[in-house]
Amino acid sequence: MPQPLAYRMRPQRIEDVIGQQHLVGPGKIISRMVQAKMLSSMILYGPPGTGKTSIASAIAGSTKYAFRKLNAATDSKKDLQIVAEEAR
Repeated sequence: MPQPLAYRMRPQRIEDVIGQQHLVGPGKIISRMVQAKMLSSMILYGPPGTGKTSIASAIAGSTKYAFRKLNAATDSKKDLQIVAEEAR
């Protein structure tokens, strides 16, 4: 079964993100952090469909850093524990 369209169309690199240019545009904070490969913790918030996961995926794709997605509504505590173990 193919992935939903939203997953297939998600940007792979920070340069592919459309919108949120005040964060990811040339010379802006997230773009500079990605370019320097010096990421900091960040909280992306907003209503569904505003690009939070897309930006996080694009950051990971641009930096080649490990990236795992968890969804509080569908993933379990065990899923979180597995990701935490991978991080160690």
